[in-house]
Amino acid sequence: MVTSPELEAILASLRANPYSPDQSLEELRGNPFIPAAAAMPLPRGTSYAEVDAGNVPSEWIDTPNVAADSIFLFIHGGGYYRGSVSESRPIAAHISAASGMRCLSIGYRLAPEHPFPSAIDDAYTAYMWLIEQAIDPTRIVIGGISAGGGLTMALLLKLKHQGGPLPAGATPLSAWTDLMQTGQSLHNNANIDPLISKAYLNRMADQYLNGTDPTNPLASPIYGELVGLPRLLIQVGSAEVLLDDSARLAKRAKAAGVDVTYEVWEDMFHAWHGCSHILAEAKEAIQNIGKFCTETLTIQ
Repeated sequence: MVTSPELEAILASLRANPYSPDQSLEELRGNPFIPAAAAMPLPRGTSYAEVDAGNVPSEWIDTPNVAADSIFLFIHGGGYYRGSVSESRPIAAHISAASGMRCLSIGYRLAPEHPFPSAIDDAYTAYMWLIEQAIDPTRIVIGGISAGGGLTMALLLKLKHQGGPLPAGATPLSAWTDLMQTGQSLHNNANIDPLISKAYLNRMADQYLNGTDPTNPLASPIYGELVGLPRLLIQVGSAEVLLDDSARLAKRAKAAGVDVTYEVWEDMFHAWHGCSHILAEAKEAIQNIGKFCTETLTIQ
């Protein structure tokens, strides 16, 4: 395996601060999820402003030359217990710049203070708020990272179940889609994933679910009926313990007749997109998201 000096530096930083079950939620919330991402600059000319999206605190993010009628609904990650609009602003802004779409980044409620179904309810509310603003759903792409990738798929399932208008496409990235933790990569990649472990996921799933059946599709969309969903771009790193959450999602979606683009990024860690200022693979992955969005809106 040949890796770049930039990747080696990021991996060393991540391995220097491993997860411990002795860490409190306050301690975990206080640590940068990916240290390099904390220094990720915004694209030149980015502007942002708070907005109340149906009582969901959110943020409009605009980069130069975005189309005001094309919206990327961004859902941050963080294991359902951490993360925020401000922390994820750089990633959302870079997706906005790559796609030419205005971005609505949503601040859904977090567990354990607000367990399931608070997060998916907020995602649904924010999406329907966009529709109420007369945004054409065929001009919307939704996407998110990690837990936000799971929420992306859960939102599609809820919209389908409720008979709501589906977006043009979706981009689940390093998505956590199975809160049962049954993917084989949880074991196969346990020694190479520098960031996420089965023990960590079990803890966060328990506090988010709060007794809910972990196979509920709105919590674990891998168990949902995927027929009729819009086109998907699924990105995941080969070094992730969550690799199989994406691999199985892609396989099941393709079997259900969904138009799926599935990308496995060699040697990439969980949510590597947050390092596009120093990591070429992250910049390329975001550019691919932009291309997917452009194609998706063009074929509507």
